[in-house]
Amino acid sequence: MTNLRDLDFEYPESSVAIERAPSSRVLLAGQGRDLEEIAGGVPGLLGLVRPGDLLVVNDTRVLPRRVFADSGLEILFLKEDPGGDWDVLCPASRWRNGVRQILPEGVELDLVARGKPQKVRPSRALDERYFASVGDLPLPPYIQGARGERRNRGTDRRDYQTAWAEIPGSLAAPTASLHFSLADLEGFKAAGGRVERLTLHVGLGTFLPIAAETLDEHVMHSEAVEIPARTWAAVAEVKARGGRVWALGTTVTRALEAAAAGRLQPLGEDAGGGFFGETDLFIRPGFVFRAVDVLCTNFHQPRSTLLALVAAFAGLEDVRRAYAWAIARGFRLFSYGDLSVWMHR
Repeated sequence: MTNLRDLDFEYPESSVAIERAPSSRVLLAGQGRDLEEIAGGVPGLLGLVRPGDLLVVNDTRVLPRRVFADSGLEILFLKEDPGGDWDVLCPASRWRNGVRQILPEGVELDLVARGKPQKVRPSRALDERYFASVGDLPLPPYIQGARGERRNRGTDRRDYQTAWAEIPGSLAAPTASLHFSLADLEGFKAAGGRVERLTLHVGLGTFLPIAAETLDEHVMHSEAVEIPARTWAAVAEVKARGGRVWALGTTVTRALEAAAAGRLQPLGEDAGGGFFGETDLFIRPGFVFRAVDVLCTNFHQPRSTLLALVAAFAGLEDVRRAYAWAIARGFRLFSYGDLSVWMHR
């Protein structure tokens, strides 16, 4: 049983990356490996690709769903229910009962229920055109805090989306993918590898902290997943011949491992295979990985479900040692930060 305090570590505020860098540093770690920084960053990492390796990426697109009321209150719109009410996240302690918030374009918003999430009722229907016009991308609060700025910068609309973002639906970026360009994907192929896609829309669980003292007590929120038949067939083929599956990020890892554990629905014979559904899989120390051999991911916040996943893959003590090593050498942390690569073989 892993206690939440086992996922704690200290870092200087200056190590929090507040914008995307032109190039990324890459830490290479894994079973039996000495810690090292890969020369040349991501292009240097591609030199480790073996013929027949498979890289799986997430093609979700982040929705601009954070809206600021005239009062300054930030409201993150999560999901609309059939009656037109919305689940949202906001600092509800600042929203007094009976007070109506005024949003851009004159939309009025009433608080219907408190909790996490909260429920609100807008004065008119809100669609994606509205959010595209008035909303911000929901950058993590620690970036806002480190910047001392609550609103998006002009570059965030570009920098907080992956180069292959296609399917709208996510409330956060699959940030490991921010280190890779389309040219890097072609470089993976040129080294003898293959690249396939899946979709996992990052949901509420990314924004909620672990409240329980032990990881076994934490309840994950579910996230929507679709794995095309082509992608799953490629995974099965690579595993059958002893090749390596590279997961570009924790979202890809959760999706593939949920499918491998039988926790998603088959797409059906008409679709040629593949999987879809929602997963609440919480990967934590003790989890047995069936699909992923190489995990490429950012440096994650302490006491987070994402750090628990990395600790499950690489071993808690190895992760703690690697994070201390990287922080001492000035690696940039979190969503806009540098990359770590963990190899099982």
